[in-house]
Amino acid sequence: KGTSTACPATTHQRTANEQANQMSKAAKLLGMSATAAKDVLGVESHTGPKEPPPPVLNVEKHVGFLLHHLKCLPTPYASQESNRITLLYFVLSSLDVLGAIDKVDKAPIIEWVYALQLLSCSKDPEKNTGLTGWRGSLSIGAPYNPTGEAKHECVPHDRSHIAMVYTALCVLALLEDDFSRVNRKGVIAGLRTLQQENGSFAPTAGGSESDMRFVYCAFAISTLLNDWSGVNVDRAIEYILSSQSYESSIGQGPSQEGHGGSTYCAVAALQLAGKLDLLPRHGELVEWCVNRQSHGFNGRCNKDADTCYSFWVGGTLQMLTADASSLIDYQLCTSFTFCCEGKETGGFAKVPGNPPDVLHTYYSLCGISILDPRYQLAELHVPLSITKRAHTHLMNNIWK
Repeated sequence: KGTSTACPATTHQRTANEQANQMSKAAKLLGMSATAAKDVLGVESHTGPKEPPPPVLNVEKHVGFLLHHLKCLPTPYASQESNRITLLYFVLSSLDVLGAIDKVDKAPIIEWVYALQLLSCSKDPEKNTGLTGWRGSLSIGAPYNPTGEAKHECVPHDRSHIAMVYTALCVLALLEDDFSRVNRKGVIAGLRTLQQENGSFAPTAGGSESDMRFVYCAFAISTLLNDWSGVNVDRAIEYILSSQSYESSIGQGPSQEGHGGSTYCAVAALQLAGKLDLLPRHGELVEWCVNRQSHGFNGRCNKDADTCYSFWVGGTLQMLTADASSLIDYQLCTSFTFCCEGKETGGFAKVPGNPPDVLHTYYSLCGISILDPRYQLAELHVPLSITKRAHTHLMNNIWK
């Protein structure tokens, strides 16, 4: 884990905010406007640090960072080989938020995504029923087959992963594919296999953890395919509601600590299912989210800020209130985000001093898009974590 370091921009912003708050309190006590209070108290309008302009978002540099990762992943990503489709999702989603998705050659990427689709065994389709969907890479030795048709025998231990299905479908939506080669029947059968008795979902068949992350993936996949027949929605919602903590935030499961990431997953899943009204204590949950801000946002009490939580927590606030930026200090949050920017390389890191990576780049851009009205980034469909442009493509071309 990186260690947070002092950030001059956030310190400057905090000082300005504190002075403004003090003047506002003084004006309230005197029963007059802040401007009149300054005159009475003899405070000149220019006293204190001048409001700094918003940090400049170097779109060209960030686009270059992302295109480089699209062509060649640096060595530190080697351990993420099995999650390669998810890394692609972060890169393409970031480009879309920056308005630069057209800088990529879409056709070969679509072919590669379909080559990662896990289809039925050609000779015995029943052999891997419930195991089909998407894997994260071809590292297990599966043949390259982008056709969408079963042409090969099964490779031992080759199984779909629910998070890879979600990110693969998102990538296809971002690239405006028509989903014609998606094995919908196989994906839905896979969801049925993964749902547990308590309503949660495991990520892969054959024994694994099961928690809120994969409940979200199942609800998002059902939305992306416009087919909820693979999910027992009532049982899954019971699991979500039983995971709400005493703080009103939501944990990975019942009796677990509330966390910004699992709270987003739960709230987004309910939003996608049209059941957000079933979640109790909305006001308390909004307060918990607001209290996650120090300069940036953290995911739990007494934790350091981390750029990705500007999306997990900021996105949750947006779904709960539709006006998240009015509830938090978005200028302070953005100042923290830019303290984590790779000034020379582009991209954003988890905390100041860490190297930038594609995950934190995407969620940093999402946080700015959702929370800071000073920037003209692409709008997000927050529950699916894709742009509204990609969501419009789904509505007009896939869900008809």
